[in-house]
Amino acid sequence: MTPNTATSAPSAPSRRSFLASTAVAAAAVAGGMPLLAACGGSDSGSGGGTSAGKSAKKLLPAYIATNVVTPDIVAKNGSAVGFTSKLDIAGLKTSVPKKLGKGGKVSIMSPFWGSPPKSDNAYYKAMNDLIGVDVEWQNQDGNTYDQKLGAVLASSDIPDVVVIPGWNMGGKIPSAIIGKFADLGPYLSGDAIKQYPNLAAIPTDAWQRSLFGGKLRGLPQPSPYVTGIVPLYRKDIFDKEGYEVPTSADEFMALCKEITNAKAKRWACLDMKWTAFQSFGVLSGSEKPLGWNLVDGKLVYRIETQEYLEALEWTRKLFAAGYVHPDAKLGKSAATDPGPKFAAGEFLIYAQNISQWWSRTAEQATQNPDYKIWGMDIFGHDGGSPTLWAEQPAGIFAFVSKKASESVIRDVLAVANVTAAPYGTKEYMLTNYGVEGTHYTVKNGVPTKTDQGNNEVINAYVMVASPTATIAHPDFPEVAKAQVEWQQRMGAFTKKSSFYGMQITEPSRYTNLSNDFEQLEDDIVRGRKKISDMQQAVSDWKSKGGDQLRDWYKKLLDENGPAAS
Repeated sequence: MTPNTATSAPSAPSRRSFLASTAVAAAAVAGGMPLLAACGGSDSGSGGGTSAGKSAKKLLPAYIATNVVTPDIVAKNGSAVGFTSKLDIAGLKTSVPKKLGKGGKVSIMSPFWGSPPKSDNAYYKAMNDLIGVDVEWQNQDGNTYDQKLGAVLASSDIPDVVVIPGWNMGGKIPSAIIGKFADLGPYLSGDAIKQYPNLAAIPTDAWQRSLFGGKLRGLPQPSPYVTGIVPLYRKDIFDKEGYEVPTSADEFMALCKEITNAKAKRWACLDMKWTAFQSFGVLSGSEKPLGWNLVDGKLVYRIETQEYLEALEWTRKLFAAGYVHPDAKLGKSAATDPGPKFAAGEFLIYAQNISQWWSRTAEQATQNPDYKIWGMDIFGHDGGSPTLWAEQPAGIFAFVSKKASESVIRDVLAVANVTAAPYGTKEYMLTNYGVEGTHYTVKNGVPTKTDQGNNEVINAYVMVASPTATIAHPDFPEVAKAQVEWQQRMGAFTKKSSFYGMQITEPSRYTNLSNDFEQLEDDIVRGRKKISDMQQAVSDWKSKGGDQLRDWYKKLLDENGPAAS
């Protein structure tokens, strides 16, 4: 599974970092309705399309930056905003001065990891009282959410709100979104959003990503467009041993040779495929539309490029040389939960979500005070500057049922306006931490959840909508600063592909065309298959529909124009 982009909340993994570490990619979901054409073009009878181009501009909400709280580090080059100061509970701002909810009931279905709390818990009560809405949660197991989602969307009994992560939008789900969920444009497009100031402060790119079937249907969780996958390394051991951070693919290979000593149970790294893709400038593969780009007048898919093959070959050499931890080669625990063996020094480098920069630091802070995890800058494979590709600016969405009345929609927007409150506000703290004294305590400006907080304040309200991407760790401000600055440095080398920010529904006949490539990649880098097998697979992909899909994307591009750079 492609690791998901993430932002971080203070003293606890954010909703995205948590999801990134626990969720699994969904298989295509059966059921649903025929794929509907979206605005922007489709080919005759096959469905599919995009919500982009000139016609989409009038659907987007006005952007009105919040001035309630000023971040310590402003966003730059697609980064999150950063907060590096201690949390001042007494100085928390108010971003929602009056209840916007009218006291109605709203049912919300959302993925959930762990054991859901009782429905009458103190956190839910406090949130509902603040918002003025009685939210009834229908939490579903996040690991099997795709199955539940398919069944619910195929039925006539849909909750008022359904949360759908991007990785659950396979198969028929996009067509179901278009057919089953309400147009929020009349409530949010243009200046209408001014009634909901926290929603108005969500970046425009995230709203564009929320257009489905020519309508504004989603409430987004914004993400930085800078890659969220960082080559993380044990800086404490690097400093002790005198290892230098590499600045090219060859230097990385030489460093791995220097580090690896299998007899001493030390290997250099885990599977570095994602870093290889970044280093060699391969188009992003975490969202299908981003894998396409216009190059010298021709649309090219990521798997067709020479850079793609070179990245796989370089990663294969790491495995073949024995520099990769054996668990990663076998797909065992170190590949899925790298923390314990990374802490033990069995390997010193791995590529994972940026959220683990903080979470691994927090894990080891008391038991191993010398431990220091840090992030490498991504290097160009030849020693020059890298060419990185932007990720999508939103990846999780909440949708409102088409059957919902206006009063229900207004109550849902009241919920979202609270959950989208910025860091440093009372609403943010209640949404993310619950009630002070009950769900968390504050010592020296650092909030810490109580046992009750850990049981009750977990991935519920945070799933409805969120503020602009934010990184804040009052317990480890130096990590927050480093994370944002890393994003800003990498953002300077980041380009937006032709389909950046577009929400595209491919015609159903192409839905599974690229499904087998990730497994083939993994087989190649582990030596089970050859580069020639990938070349043959690409040739087969072209003949089985890839070239036709290229023509379809080219038509969308001709009708809508490329994404703004």
